[in-house]
This record gives sequence, C-alpha cells and structure tokens, in this order.
Amino acid sequence: MTGITIDPKLFTEEAITAETRAMNDKVEAMLASQPTIIEVGAEKVRASRADGQGVLAAQPFSDMAEWKTASALGLDVPIRVFHPGGDLRGVYVHIHGGGHVIGSADGQDQGLAAMAKGLNIGVVSVEYRLAPENRWPAPADDCEAAAVWLAQGGAEELFGTDRMTIGGESAGAHLSAVTMIRLKERHGLTPFVGANLVYGIFDMALTPSAKRWGERNLIISGPIMAWFGEQLLPAEQFAQMDKRDPDLSPLYADLSGYCPALFTIGTLDPLLDDSLFMATKWATAGNEAELAVFPGGIHAFNALPGPPIANEANLKMVEFLNRVLS
Repeated sequence: MTGITIDPKLFTEEAITAETRAMNDKVEAMLASQPTIIEVGAEKVRASRADGQGVLAAQPFSDMAEWKTASALGLDVPIRVFHPGGDLRGVYVHIHGGGHVIGSADGQDQGLAAMAKGLNIGVVSVEYRLAPENRWPAPADDCEAAAVWLAQGGAEELFGTDRMTIGGESAGAHLSAVTMIRLKERHGLTPFVGANLVYGIFDMALTPSAKRWGERNLIISGPIMAWFGEQLLPAEQFAQMDKRDPDLSPLYADLSGYCPALFTIGTLDPLLDDSLFMATKWATAGNEAELAVFPGGIHAFNALPGPPIANEANLKMVEFLNRVLS
C-alpha cells in the first residue's frame, strides 16, 4: 500500500531553525537590494548567472562533462553528458530549472559531476529551448525528444546501461513530469525507475499557495511567477488555452503506472501546494510516492550554502536515487 503521512509540526514557526532563518533573511535582503528579472529581463539575468553573479550563480564547468546531441522526433537537442568512468549502475536525466526562461544544462556542472561520481551513474542534462524566444511547447518538445532518444538506445550507447531515472528542480521538475507522461502516452515508453521532483510547478493555473503568495521575494514571488508564466504562455497567443490541460499541468494527468517518485519542498516556497498535491495524487494513482518537507525551506533552498536543511535535502535525494537504482 502506498501512502503519505504529513506531520503538521513541520509547518509551524517553531520548526524553522535559526540557521534556516538566517539564510532566508540574507537571501531576502540581497534580493531586495537589486532589481528583479521583471525589471532587467531574461538576457541580463542569464549573462550575470553565467558570470558567477547572483544568489543562484552558475557553477564552474566540470572537466567530466562534454556536449553531445540527442536526435529524435525531428529535433536535435544538445545534452550535457557526465561519465565518471567504468561500469555504471544507471543514468540520471536532469532537467534544469529557471522558470522556463533562465538556466542552462551546464549551469550545475559541479553538482551533477559529483552525483555521477558518487552514485557511479551517467548523468545527462538537457539543454532545452527557453522562453520567451521559444514559447510552449518548445521546452517540453526538446525534453521529450532527448528522453525518447535515450530510451531508444542513446543511454545504452553513452553509458552501457538503459536503467534510467529522471528529475529536476522547479521548471525542471515540471518538465520531468511532462516528459514521463509524454513518453508513456505518446510512445508507450516507461523507461524510468525513479523520479526526483524538486519543488516543481505541476499546475500552471497555479495552486492556492502560489496564488496567495504575494510580493515577498524569496527567490520567486507572486509577480515573478506571473512574469515567468507570461514569457512561456503569452496572453495574446494562449488566451484560449486551458492551463489545466494535462500536457501542460501534470497534476491533471492520469498518473497511473509510473515509477517511484521523491517530492522535495520547503514550507516557505510559493509552490508548496504543487508538491503536496502532486505527491498525494501520485500515491493515490497507485505509485510509490515519498514527500520530503523542510521547515522554512524557500525556493531553491537546497542550492544555498549554510542551512543544514540544504544538506539534508540533497542527501535524501541521493539516497532515493541510490535505492531505486539498486
């Protein structure tokens, strides 16, 4: 029997440690002192991240990584490949976050290289097209094509194994879920043995926690989320679109017949309800679901230095991937 137990104490003020509060205060103060992405635009934020600036700067490149191309469904998708050497246990397909607007496959090189080495797995990070230059469904089409290519021989060719997991953060968790659903429904493929879905958005019409969040900027805010949505789904082009279409919002899809999944979320993340709802629906569809809730965790908290909850969350993800690949 699958099921999820949620401890109400996790959501109390008392559950938030002093270290977590201090980090949150530091992040909030830093963001308040600088213009938001709404004011400066996507291109400037992409450039500053690549130069190592900002709260979530890109990591230095890894010598382990190399660029390859995944070709399927009429698309040629750049992928960032990490091979630690030797016989591998499996593959992790990583889809980066950034509101479908910023981020890159080479922006988390050090973390992905460490994962590849620590778990003795191959890692593939997908360089999908970004909005606003490429609107929906371009990002999802790229991730789908890369995953189809890997499932139909690419993983075996690159790593000598077809045992695959998938995951990502924020928009990357959204695209990971979309990719799993597309592979199953469009191609009859269920190649993944585990999904690592980290503070994802699973309802593009917005869950209550996102709708009610307001102006407070803890990496993301209500206005920033609305701006990201407008870049991906501009009103003049998508005015008639149902944002609860299951292809766009995985929360509304038929989720039966999928692999075990770990959902990670902090209690001070506007997307809290997305993970709570999606994990519950994942379980009630008959799949194994694990929900990891971290008191005081803000959006992207596991990428921030300092608070113990970051290390705890990352360790839990590694333990989950290790288990499903065993």
